[in-house]
Amino acid sequence: MGSVGESKPHAVLLPYPAQGHIIPMTKLAKFLHFKGFHITFVNSEFNHKRFLKSKGPNTLDGLPDFCYETIPDGLPPSDADATQDIPSLCDSTSKTCLGPFLDLLAKLKDSASKGLVPPVTCIITDGVMTFSVKAAEIVGLPSVIFWTASACGFVGYSQYQNLVNKGLIPLKDESYLTNGYLDTVLDGIPGMKDIRLRDIPSFIRTTDPNDIMVNFFLRGMEEAHKASIIVINTFEEFERDALEALSRMFPPLYSIGPLHVLVNQIPESKLASIGSNLWKEDSFFLQWLDSREPKSVFYVNYGSITTMSAEQLVEFSWGLANTKKPFLWVLRPDLIKGVSVTLSPEFANETKDRGLIVSWCSQEQVLNHPAIGGFLTHCGWNSTIESVCAGVPMVCWPFFAEQQTNCRYACTEWGIGMEVDPIVKREEVEKLVNELMEGEKGKKKKQKAMEWKKKAEEAISTSGSSYKNLDTLINEVLLKWKNPC
Repeated sequence: MGSVGESKPHAVLLPYPAQGHIIPMTKLAKFLHFKGFHITFVNSEFNHKRFLKSKGPNTLDGLPDFCYETIPDGLPPSDADATQDIPSLCDSTSKTCLGPFLDLLAKLKDSASKGLVPPVTCIITDGVMTFSVKAAEIVGLPSVIFWTASACGFVGYSQYQNLVNKGLIPLKDESYLTNGYLDTVLDGIPGMKDIRLRDIPSFIRTTDPNDIMVNFFLRGMEEAHKASIIVINTFEEFERDALEALSRMFPPLYSIGPLHVLVNQIPESKLASIGSNLWKEDSFFLQWLDSREPKSVFYVNYGSITTMSAEQLVEFSWGLANTKKPFLWVLRPDLIKGVSVTLSPEFANETKDRGLIVSWCSQEQVLNHPAIGGFLTHCGWNSTIESVCAGVPMVCWPFFAEQQTNCRYACTEWGIGMEVDPIVKREEVEKLVNELMEGEKGKKKKQKAMEWKKKAEEAISTSGSSYKNLDTLINEVLLKWKNPC
């Protein structure tokens, strides 16, 4: 093979095609590259175009041994600069992506036979792209599932079948969403205590027995049992009970997070410029934060998928304004579906000297800035784990999926969050932000967040649990496979 080196391992990484999944998969790819792997990173055609549009035509050039490929997601072509409809995307990828992915693996095999790339030695795919398990079986390679969400969320999804069997879902009718039924406490959930039905990943809130998302996760959990190994972007101290429960239900399972902190410790390389944000980032925010007092700024970001109504946006905006505190607010252009995001001139006038609104920014940089004192979040896993690692407490307004589970744990198990009622009222937003930033409860939340930050850093140290698990993953699974395709 000459120039590519015969002994170099080659990992193919396939994320679910959404921002929150691409980010941690990119982190894992960078770490494996640092450890000597040739990387093929597989984007959807739609997201690849978005990357090039937001970052420039050369943003994903990478290196000769860090390459990008694409497969179609099966949805109609679109030029929208927004995350696609999640149920449609889940349904489409599960039904249409196996063939194109196998075609890509065949293409890589042909390239390897010509000495252009090393032979593929392992496939690492997102926990919700489980068609890849069959692909790995067909080509005779180990299948590593990378669960990019929380372990507690994983436990929640694993219970969907039990909830169906017990007749708890689907809901009998729409009234069950509001009549207190969702407050039903569930007994016997492995690794979870005092969990209510409303804390289980939110796709169960349906009256349709053929609901796309419920059935998607029922199938996905079945496929996960067939994987060679499962890794999760969390750490043992943080989610010990959930991880122990999962280890009794699934193939060998390892926590390898928080990956973003681990990757930040890698010596600077040409890969540093390779990002994973699908939106164009603003950069002025750092200069603005530098001008603020320590712990004085409240940060607001609802993630890459969350949407809300115009009325909810108004309540959040005035709740924030009424705190009289400095704030940095990320307002995506697609935050309100089908409507451009606008705030009133009165709000702008009220907050002009203490508020900064941007369309997107580097959240890691924001959360780790000394000026940040609190975070209003949708409780997506990247946001949650990044907040923990920065020692920043949270005000939580979960939107969907396992965000409800993460919110419950943040507020009760981890002691770092306060929840906003689903029916947003400006008075409650104002009260919670003020309490988190300067109240007695807020002080306790901040202290707890700092304790978790220290434990996260210990987990990815060379003697920590996550670092050791990554070492096991690489040396005992990924580097021991002797039958590359």
